[in-house]
Amino acid sequence: MLADLLPLAAAAAESLGPEPEPGAGLFPAEEALVRTADPRRRAEFTAGRACARTALARLGVPATPVLTGPAGEPRWPAGVTGSITHCAGYRACAVARTADLAGLGIDAEPDARLPAGLIESVTSDAERAWIARLAAAGPAVCWDRLLFSAKEAAGKFWYPLTGQWPRFGDLTVFPGTDGTFEADLAGSAVTGRWLARAGLIVTAVSWAGG
Repeated sequence: MLADLLPLAAAAAESLGPEPEPGAGLFPAEEALVRTADPRRRAEFTAGRACARTALARLGVPATPVLTGPAGEPRWPAGVTGSITHCAGYRACAVARTADLAGLGIDAEPDARLPAGLIESVTSDAERAWIARLAAAGPAVCWDRLLFSAKEAAGKFWYPLTGQWPRFGDLTVFPGTDGTFEADLAGSAVTGRWLARAGLIVTAVSWAGG
């Protein structure tokens, strides 16, 4: 799924089904990050790093620990940017050389309605009106979940570039029925892509810079 959303400069890896044994294949420095975490978090972390290892190899980057930054974001080798995502039954990673892509963010969510009350806490009136019109035209996807996922992908894209997560009101997203979405990040406009398939929603934002 993910490869269909990314430019050719990016390398991706994804896996489906049960997560690997927690801790399997981690570097000691990575294992130390989740040693005291609960089993679910350790399994998610392990699965994400396994995808990261595969994606980096496809980019021609040797295996190396992928540690975390101050906000829990992955810290990539020098000259590399990327993003990791996971949800129930699915996990993925996308990476690229910064000479080719300055920023990259991905997210995956189940194609199901958001829990009651969540959409109001992360969207504006205009965004909710927009997805209400899309939903009335046809239930191709759970539009509220798609909007949430697109914002997550945009935030993951934005943080490594600025060192800040978008504040409420700084990030506005309007999805399209053509598999794209427009994101306004504090006045900077980027276009993302989305795909709904096999009960999942996957979103991606990338930018070549310049």
